[in-house]
Amino acid sequence: MKLELKKIKKSQVSVEYMLLIGFVTVITVPLIIIYHSFIQESNDDITSAQLNQIAGKIVDAAESVYYLGEPSQTTLKANIPDNVVAVNLSAGYELAFKIRTKAGNNDITRNSAVNITGSLPKNKGLYTITVKAKSNYVEVSYS
Repeated sequence: MKLELKKIKKSQVSVEYMLLIGFVTVITVPLIIIYHSFIQESNDDITSAQLNQIAGKIVDAAESVYYLGEPSQTTLKANIPDNVVAVNLSAGYELAFKIRTKAGNNDITRNSAVNITGSLPKNKGLYTITVKAKSNYVEVSYS
């Protein structure tokens, strides 16, 4: 009889441990999913803010050197974040970054009062951007 009671108590403890582990798993899995989603949204917000700031600095520099006239130029340091799909300066009076986010592709654009041409990097990294005034436009390049 005592042997049977010991077996029942051992199996009761085992069942209680299994229930406890199951309960912890049920609570932990949704928390991990919520955490991952929050981190992804935060990364998207940070990327958007960085590119907005970079676009603003480039447009401000372009307008400054254009109004100072040829051969004015300035250089900027820019840390291009990850998830940049494309950069477009071909519209002339607009600088556009296309980024990949959790919700899909987003465009970050900045309008300029002056004609801007050239190229900008889309790969992640630290770049030196040169903004140079020409006769009718501003040329943007990077190295």
